[in-house]
Amino acid sequence: MIEYPVVEIVRLEENESYGTFGVLRIQKQVFCVTLEPADRFNMPGVSCIPAQQYICRRHVSSRFGETFIVTNVPGRVGILFHPGNEVEDTAGCILLAEHYGKLHGDRAVLNSGKTFKRFMEVMKDFDKFHLTILECY
Repeated sequence: MIEYPVVEIVRLEENESYGTFGVLRIQKQVFCVTLEPADRFNMPGVSCIPAQQYICRRHVSSRFGETFIVTNVPGRVGILFHPGNEVEDTAGCILLAEHYGKLHGDRAVLNSGKTFKRFMEVMKDFDKFHLTILECY
């Protein structure tokens, strides 16, 4: 059994209005798509986090329940993985979903609740994981 899994977010596209879209891989296998805010120089609550490496730890959120929190983000706290569909659903956190699509005419990620539950099921045996964020714009 592995000590803890390697998780990567490969950022593929950024749009000021609709956010930063990517793909999340677990142990080099594509798992789901992601949505984060656009890059606003790591400003708390409105920006994606810098592309680099982090440790994520299991966390219980008062709003989202059991999830994972990204640790050691310079100048930031409380960055979670959680469900959501549009950039308005994230305050600097990472949204997980099944596929890209549109809501209310805007770009979005869809089937997020089910995908987040599946992510937590896959990660059920782990209290932490290594996260690498790569940008491939």
